[in-house]
Amino acid sequence: MLQQCYLWKWLASGIILGALFALCFGQYDDDWQYEDCKLARGGPPATIVAIDEESRNGTILVDNMLIKGTAGGPDPTIELSLKDNVDYWVLLDPVKQMLFLNSTGRVLDRDPPMNIHSIVVQVQCINKKVGTVIYHEVRIVVRDRNDNSPTFKHDSYYATVNELTPVGTTIFTGFSGDNGATDIDDGPNGQIEYVIQYNPDDPTSNDTFEIPLMLTGNVVLRKRLNYEDKTRYFVIIQANDRAQNLNERRTTTTTLTVDILDGDDLGPMFLPCVLVPNTRDCRPLTYQAAIPELRTPEELNPIIVTPPIQAVDQDRNIQPPSDRPGILYSILVGTPEDYPRFFQMHPRTAELSLLEPVNRDFHQKFDLVIKAEQDNGHPLPAFASLHIEILDENNQSPYFTMPSYQGYILESAPVGATISDSLNLTTPLRIVALDKDIEDTKDPELHLFLNDYTSVFTVTQTGITRYLTLLQPVDREEQQTYTFSITAFDGVQESEPVIVNIRVMDANDNTPTFPEISYDVYVYTDMSPGDSVIQLTAVDADEGPNGEITYDILVGAQGDFAINRTSGLVTVAPGRALTVGRTYALTVQAADNAPPAERRHSICTVYIEVLPPNNQSPPRFPQLMYSLEISEAMRIGAVLLNLQATDREGDPITYAIENGDPQRVFNLSETTGILTLGKALDRESTDRYILIVTASDGRPDGTSTATVNVVVTDVNDNAPMFDPYLPRNLSVVEEEANAFVGQVRATDPDAGINGQVHYSLGNFNNLFRITSNGSIYTAVKLNREVRDSYQLVVVATDGAVHPRHSTLTLAIKVLDIDDNSPVFTNSTYTVVVEENLPAGTTFLQIEAKDVDLGANVSYRIRSPEVKHFFALHPFTGELSLLRSLDYESFPEQEASITFLVEAFDIYGTMPPGIATVTVIVKDMNDYPPVFSKRIYKGMVAPDAVKGTPITTVYAEDADPPGLPASRVRYRVDDVQFPYPASIFDVEEDSGRVITRVNLNEEPTTIFKLVVVAFDDGEPVMSSSATVKILVLHPGEIPRFTQEEYRPPPVSELATRGTMVGVISAAAINQSIVYSIVAGNEEDMFGINNITGVIYVNAPLDYETRTSYVLRVQADSLEVVLANLRVPSKSNTAKVYIEIQDENDHPPVFQKKFYIGGVSEDARMFTSVLRVKATDKDTGNYSAMAYRLIIPPIKEGKEGFVVETYTGLIKTAMLFHNMRRSYFKFQVIATDNYGQGLSGKADVLVSVVNQLDMQVIVSNVPPTLVEKKIEDLTEILDRYVQEQIPGAKVVVESIGARRHGDAFSLEDYTKCDLTVYAIDPQTNRAIDRNELFKFLDGKLLDINKDFQPHYGEGGRILEIRTPEAVTSIKKRGESLGYTEGALLALAFIIILCCIPAILVVLVSYRQFKVRQAECTKTARIQSALPAAKPAAPAPAPVAAPPPPPPPPGAHLYEELGDSTMYEMPQYGSRRRLLPPAGPEEYGEVVGEAEEEEEYEEEEWARKRMIKLVVDRGYEGSSPGEDSAPECQPNRLQHPSVHSHVNGNIYIAQNGSVVRTRRACLTDTLKASSPGRLGRHFKKLDRLAVTQEENVPLNTLSKGPFSTEKMNPRPTLVTFAPGPVGADSPAGQPLGPRLRSPGEQVPMGDTTNIKEPLQFHGDHTHSDDEELWMGPWNNLHIPMTKL
Repeated sequence: MLQQCYLWKWLASGIILGALFALCFGQYDDDWQYEDCKLARGGPPATIVAIDEESRNGTILVDNMLIKGTAGGPDPTIELSLKDNVDYWVLLDPVKQMLFLNSTGRVLDRDPPMNIHSIVVQVQCINKKVGTVIYHEVRIVVRDRNDNSPTFKHDSYYATVNELTPVGTTIFTGFSGDNGATDIDDGPNGQIEYVIQYNPDDPTSNDTFEIPLMLTGNVVLRKRLNYEDKTRYFVIIQANDRAQNLNERRTTTTTLTVDILDGDDLGPMFLPCVLVPNTRDCRPLTYQAAIPELRTPEELNPIIVTPPIQAVDQDRNIQPPSDRPGILYSILVGTPEDYPRFFQMHPRTAELSLLEPVNRDFHQKFDLVIKAEQDNGHPLPAFASLHIEILDENNQSPYFTMPSYQGYILESAPVGATISDSLNLTTPLRIVALDKDIEDTKDPELHLFLNDYTSVFTVTQTGITRYLTLLQPVDREEQQTYTFSITAFDGVQESEPVIVNIRVMDANDNTPTFPEISYDVYVYTDMSPGDSVIQLTAVDADEGPNGEITYDILVGAQGDFAINRTSGLVTVAPGRALTVGRTYALTVQAADNAPPAERRHSICTVYIEVLPPNNQSPPRFPQLMYSLEISEAMRIGAVLLNLQATDREGDPITYAIENGDPQRVFNLSETTGILTLGKALDRESTDRYILIVTASDGRPDGTSTATVNVVVTDVNDNAPMFDPYLPRNLSVVEEEANAFVGQVRATDPDAGINGQVHYSLGNFNNLFRITSNGSIYTAVKLNREVRDSYQLVVVATDGAVHPRHSTLTLAIKVLDIDDNSPVFTNSTYTVVVEENLPAGTTFLQIEAKDVDLGANVSYRIRSPEVKHFFALHPFTGELSLLRSLDYESFPEQEASITFLVEAFDIYGTMPPGIATVTVIVKDMNDYPPVFSKRIYKGMVAPDAVKGTPITTVYAEDADPPGLPASRVRYRVDDVQFPYPASIFDVEEDSGRVITRVNLNEEPTTIFKLVVVAFDDGEPVMSSSATVKILVLHPGEIPRFTQEEYRPPPVSELATRGTMVGVISAAAINQSIVYSIVAGNEEDMFGINNITGVIYVNAPLDYETRTSYVLRVQADSLEVVLANLRVPSKSNTAKVYIEIQDENDHPPVFQKKFYIGGVSEDARMFTSVLRVKATDKDTGNYSAMAYRLIIPPIKEGKEGFVVETYTGLIKTAMLFHNMRRSYFKFQVIATDNYGQGLSGKADVLVSVVNQLDMQVIVSNVPPTLVEKKIEDLTEILDRYVQEQIPGAKVVVESIGARRHGDAFSLEDYTKCDLTVYAIDPQTNRAIDRNELFKFLDGKLLDINKDFQPHYGEGGRILEIRTPEAVTSIKKRGESLGYTEGALLALAFIIILCCIPAILVVLVSYRQFKVRQAECTKTARIQSALPAAKPAAPAPAPVAAPPPPPPPPGAHLYEELGDSTMYEMPQYGSRRRLLPPAGPEEYGEVVGEAEEEEEYEEEEWARKRMIKLVVDRGYEGSSPGEDSAPECQPNRLQHPSVHSHVNGNIYIAQNGSVVRTRRACLTDTLKASSPGRLGRHFKKLDRLAVTQEENVPLNTLSKGPFSTEKMNPRPTLVTFAPGPVGADSPAGQPLGPRLRSPGEQVPMGDTTNIKEPLQFHGDHTHSDDEELWMGPWNNLHIPMTKL
């Protein structure tokens, strides 16, 4: 046995050794197999490649991994795959060992929010030979591209700077930190530089500001500012990155709005201000006021000034308003100089007040200069003029502005016509009458009356300008001129009368008339052509063209005579000879030269008889009387008249002046008869000549005579001459108006108006006046003190058109009266007097002057209440103290005394002059500061640091508070103790003694420090105190164990008293007292003085403050009891306390109610809206998790979902055909990622479609609209909510503008913004047309609000209907065009149906035959034996046998587990259940069956149920699912009806319904398979039709109609019988197949009379009628499909 055991051991050892040998040999031979999957390259094991971000999809990352082995081909050795391929960014080609970038539908972005800096994948290699796995790491580094522009944190920035800011000042540092521009690129691509760009809308901005340091972006002032020139600058600042390639740098800009603040660099200005063009200076302004004379101040004050006096600081916008200076008003100077006596102005309100009544006899006006200045001492005052007019009582007579008036009126003018001032009658005659008692610009309301011709003329009675009108017609021929005077009366006084001369202008109202009606004339045959026959003269009383006569021979001349049209001389016509004995009757017409429409004429008859020659007639003058007017200025030798006479015989004629020219002024040519002027004329010596002129032919009786009447007219050749005997030195008393000064007189020898003399003054018209008779009066009261003499120039002028004048100078002396009061040199005296001055000190001298001659001025104090303080010298005006003044004795508000002084003329009668004296008492610092102690004590550590407090000194000053003398300050006296003064100091204002340096002193040393307290009074007063400072021993000072304490964080919910931490300090033999000395200003923590426990003393709030730093100090008990704390390095420590945040705030939604919309064609998971909740807590306590609470929706669908951590609500179902539906639900936000506190909000989502939308078309790109969409939506919300409160505008889409035909074109420079609005009251979309009205009606306002967001030129172009709605409308409109085509198609269909009808008629007979064959076949089927079930189901013991199924119950069976089937949509085919039960081939079995074939055919004809059985069905019919598993059963169970895959179609009420059998998988036997095969072939060709009109409402009738049915109207129930334990529906399939013995015998069916019924309570609904559609009334015969 033992040997056998050893044998087995050796055998086992040999086997093991052999195996090891074989293994080692095999490994040595197969080492090459392990080389696969290793890298074929050297270097690091990881493969590192770089790729630019945003690289294209498919970019090669690694062109060859260089992994040993082959992954492709017929015999691969390795298998490659990717592992750790996060987000599948990498694709692998295992055959080529290449890696590709997979960025389909996305972008590889290194920048936020993706932040993909690198991609790391593992290439897994499996060695298929040995099964080893090797991982190769591939690291893909994503390189940054400069693909992002810098973005500013804010859209715009704002800064303010005062206009007085110096150049070079940094005015904006707002880009520091994270407030400037950022660039999410990396490296230089993300570094920012700032530069100012040129702004075309504000060209001066880049010159005014600069950025010297581009990296910081700090803006520096470059030029001086002026608020008055420009108040705002828009500085465009560009931020660009620092990409190395300058061409790739990206930029963005923002606008820095710099508002200039007003500084106090300008003085005040008076209002209203009218600017001088091109300057900022105001035009000189004069205020006006008028007061009646002799009125008391009580009646007039305050005086009304027009416009009201007001001045404003030109720096109107100084901020803060409290720094704006006030305005002080005063009267600077004025005339007359005594204006202070009458007027004063309030220094703050500029209210003008009257001090005493003004007498206009002395003062007619005041011209004052008022001054406005700032109350802060600004050196630029403003000035304006104030003119005060003193209104006179009615003591001045009215006067006319013209000395005389000349008017013209047409004699045909109607009554009421206005007299004109010119011959052309274009402008009326203006008569102006004024009253010196009334201003020239006001109506003096004078009464004007005429002294003559009051029945012919009248004058208007109102207004400054009056007009003369006609009362009755005038006739120039009766009277050509009217001269009268007009006087003005003001109710008290009359004016001097003024002469009015009215000339009546001619009208053509007279007809030319001949002296005789007819004339008889004899002529001789020897008369030559041109000889005079008769001189006809007609007379017309009119003048001008109306009186100029033209003569014409109308008839009778027979060409032998002619007439001069102007003179009326009838002569022998040229070229005509007269015949003796002939007679003529000439009709001569005389007509005037008026316009043709007004022309008048008359006629006379001249009878002429021709006689033989006669040689003894004298010469004849053409006229017997000549009239001539010549000017006295006519030159000598001028031709005056041609007096040529005619002699019938032609004898020579001699001319001579017989009489009337004794001085031979005229010359008459003896031969020609020309009359000329021989000497100069002088109208003033001779104004008329009557010359008798003769013409003689030399015979004694051959002389004739004519008379020439010469009138010499005047010219203005003489100037008026003053009477040399009148006095020229005159005098007048001052202060008397209308005083007579003297009279002048001048004459002019010229005639008419040339000789009328008018007087005027050449100067001083405002002081004197002269009347028409030369009397001179004073116009105002003269003031001798202003001027004592005048050289008055009087001018005498004649009335010619070009007048002549003479002047006379009168010397007028003004006589003095006592009419002036003394006037002080200053109306107000202000003087500062130091308190405590001794009595008798003179501090002021006043002076007054009286301009009257011989005045003696004296002074006195008028205010009695100050006479015990001051004395005034009566002659020198020196003001002195009667006693010392004490500043402290005055009230706190004011330390001054104001009183009145007066100066009067001792011998005068005028009231005294008054001045105001204000004495300001100056405080002279009466008291020095006084320390509360003489000696102060303090302790200090030997190593105290600089600034360590030791003790505090305190001093008080008894001077009144608020004054410089009461302000106490402190300093160290470094004279007495220099060394302590070098190491200790005192704070100037607080008096706290501190260390000046870091101490290193010996313990127990005592230093003395002298502290001085001084005030700011005048003079400065001071006092001193001593401070003793003890340097403690280090052992006496406690020492903390730690310099810093950092206890655990304290919960913000910690209650009061909760311990925070413990501090600890040690000292030798000392009791330690702990205290908090800094950092606990809010008293949030407390400390136990003994134990050092720090505890919570008040409620904490992390959201208010997150940490505290307390400074604690430990002192010995002895030091504390001495009230002397000694801070040092060792006895102070810092305690850092962090507050721990707790979840004590629930989330709060930004809105309580969110409104959104979803389009009914939206896809699944379409974003609807985003909700957002905020939480005051931090960390996880502010991290939200969102969920929805949605009411149940049918079929358990969830309509919406929300992204848990983003709050984005999305759709979770389809909304087809759900327009006008809405959903209300709640959104819950829970902090701490869903584990903490919660908040909720309501959400409303309404379903809409494009019928609810409007498209807003804008001329800006879609990118801009998308960027500004939140602001734009808020604007649209506001306008819609004006009509429907609470409505919300929802944006459906933002895209390029679509236009053109069918909106097929896109314009990306414009935008289509599709919106709709939800009404929260109805929860549905607002009607599209209503939305259009809301927006289109406010389009101008919306454009204004959109302008800041759209930019310049951006606006809404239109609001239109969406393109889908428009296209539907167009298609609806286009239907009418297809009606003709439809009619034509119908006609074609009818033609095609005629052959089909013929085919049906022919086939009808064949149909009857097939019907009979079908009946026979059904009988054969019923005779076939039924297959036995594979496993018969046990019958229930207690259950009774089930009732027989109703007829046709075996025909249908449930589809799946449900007995219901939902009907499909309109026009679809209905899929019902296949026949079930033992009947094969779909036989329909009734309750009884007749054997007679006739009855069967009749029954089948009445039932009208179409049945087709297709044995050859091998799969699904078109549109149905195939069932290949059923095919083998066809042959195995040919007797089972349900195994025959036939299709059954039922035409019910015209609708086509299709059924399909279910497949049976049970193994059943079929009897007589051969006979079945023959029947299958026969039934293949068989089409059996049984029809019956079965209404749908009969489908549910029967014993199982309502118990197991779903009553939904859109479902039809087909049940084989009651669903129970024994019913076929509740049993396995096997028992449902009946044996032949269980079938109803054929003989028992002879009495069947009941029609086949479908059981159910189903009735027609509108929906069912809808899906039946056009088949409701159409019967379709069924055939095999």
